[in-house]
Amino acid sequence: MASLDWQPLLVTLRLASLTTAVLLVIAVPLGSWFALSRSGLARAMEALVALPLVLPPTVLGFYLLVLLGPATLPGRWIARLIGHPLAFSFEGLVVGSVIYSLPFAVQPIAAGVGAIDSGLLDAARLLGAHGGRLLWSVLVPLLRRSILVAGVLSFTHTVGEFGVVLMLGGGIPGQTKTLSISIYDQVEGFDYASANVTSLLLVVFSLAGLLLIYGRRKAAASS
Repeated sequence: MASLDWQPLLVTLRLASLTTAVLLVIAVPLGSWFALSRSGLARAMEALVALPLVLPPTVLGFYLLVLLGPATLPGRWIARLIGHPLAFSFEGLVVGSVIYSLPFAVQPIAAGVGAIDSGLLDAARLLGAHGGRLLWSVLVPLLRRSILVAGVLSFTHTVGEFGVVLMLGGGIPGQTKTLSISIYDQVEGFDYASANVTSLLLVVFSLAGLLLIYGRRKAAASS
């Protein structure tokens, strides 16, 4: 009989929520920098952030597994700091998910900043808004729709990710086993009915996120 495994659902929702919160804090200043800066460093960083868009998730997951494991100096330092290695832990999944979904958060922010009238930003600078004040007092209020898009894309992308969480988390029940890993295990066990239920849930998550984005865009265009 088809059934939904609730434990991976709770792990997935917790992972997606934490990842999205971290991503929005990072993506707003980073995306703004990419859009406003003309430096070569900004372009190099932008390319590095976008790397997960073209890099196979298993490759990213492998290097994160090696880097965060106890065999490397950073991995050992982190293990001493938090009491356990990040590899095969929920905290490690958050780190991997933030890196993997970072372009989905940064690019909408950068596009939103790029669409703002440069004259408005110049006027804000003349009035004394620079650095953090320009970012949080001027840009953030103008980026509400972009921040919504970044949040929805980050959340839904994290909900559906597979390769990184499999390589870095290992699918430990109650800790690192997400819905996508659950589908993989169900198919391996020939439980296609349960895999169908879990897959449909992911389809609903993704469709709801897209409807939210496109619905807001339509409402903004008609207002």
